Amino acid sequence: MLFWEMILVALQSIRSNFFRAILTMLGIIIGVAAVITMVALGSGAQKAINEQLDSLGGNILTISMGWGFHRGVSQSDKKLSISDAKAIESDVPTAKAVVPQTQGRIQVKLGNQNRNINIVGTTPNYAIVNNYEFLYGRMFTEGENEAKSRVVILGGEIPGSFSVDPTMLIGQSLMLKGTSYQIIGIFKPKGSVGFSNTDEYAWVPLNTAQYRLTGSEDLDSIGVQISPDVPMDVAIIDVERIMRREHQIIPGAKNDFMLADRKMFLNMQQDAAEIFSYLLAGIAGISLIVGGIGIMNIMLVTVTERTREIGIRKALGATRFNILLQFLIEAMSLCIAGGLVGIILGGSAATLLASFAGWSTPLSPSAVAFAFFFSAGIGLLFGMLPARKAASLDPIAALRYE
Repeated sequence: MLFWEMILVALQSIRSNFFRAILTMLGIIIGVAAVITMVALGSGAQKAINEQLDSLGGNILTISMGWGFHRGVSQSDKKLSISDAKAIESDVPTAKAVVPQTQGRIQVKLGNQNRNINIVGTTPNYAIVNNYEFLYGRMFTEGENEAKSRVVILGGEIPGSFSVDPTMLIGQSLMLKGTSYQIIGIFKPKGSVGFSNTDEYAWVPLNTAQYRLTGSEDLDSIGVQISPDVPMDVAIIDVERIMRREHQIIPGAKNDFMLADRKMFLNMQQDAAEIFSYLLAGIAGISLIVGGIGIMNIMLVTVTERTREIGIRKALGATRFNILLQFLIEAMSLCIAGGLVGIILGGSAATLLASFAGWSTPLSPSAVAFAFFFSAGIGLLFGMLPARKAASLDPIAALRYE
């Protein structure tokens, strides 16, 4: 029997038991669709994290206050100061830029609406270091910082929270702690990073925040932008040395401050997302194997149902290899057909998630190819036992079978 005739016979057999074939392929369909969808979700999560990494700015090291426990109460060991920032700027050769920051939640008022938002006091180089772009307006200047000017920049989502057209806000007044501040800029939205969404923040000059809002010269954190050609671990050593000197920490004593490469947290998220995608793809792979077992079961039933047909074919000259190949082709046809349907469903599911959930779910060609060939391999693997059973039947016993 020619190879193409075997394929036609296999397709005729599937068509004659179409409903049973659909139920048999269901496990393969679900498995392939799940593999493609899960890999697309994992790729989308990694892409989103990469975009967050790019939006953070290059090589940012964050210095924050060290925290300890005194009589069961969490409290800061020592505050950060502007002198710390100046020392790093002047004495750390690997530091490209230094951005001191102080922040707190403050009640703000726009027109007759009130909100409680995070206000960040910082220096004019904040936007450049952190890769912020302006939707409208500009950054405050060093002159405005020195003069403690009452100017404010809004995060990209704040106009929406006040239900105000952002184009109408530049030059308008925003009340902070009962004092009027002029809105001079609105940042483009960047999306949430980690557990915070800076699009809901507002920014004022550092001196303005310390003198008019917080009443304290202490800093909450210092951002240090490291030169791109310097390894982060080298920069950490340099910054730690200067900070220990400024805080007069004796050798062997623990730091009263904390250093963190904030990209490290997103890298951890990326690793977790990758592991999670592999886990989900593995679970989907198990469903493929279960589908293969279902196909093997149905093919064994098919061999029993077609025992007399097998006997007739052998009597007419079909070899054991012909019978083996015939049933392998039928099993693989079921798996390949299920794989193709699963690819269509998986691609559709990924597209729907991208459309309705707003997720980026790129369809991976490698995942599609893997799912397709894996489904064909399932058909070959689990179709072998029924095919061998059919090929080993004695033609005389098969012809006598009722």
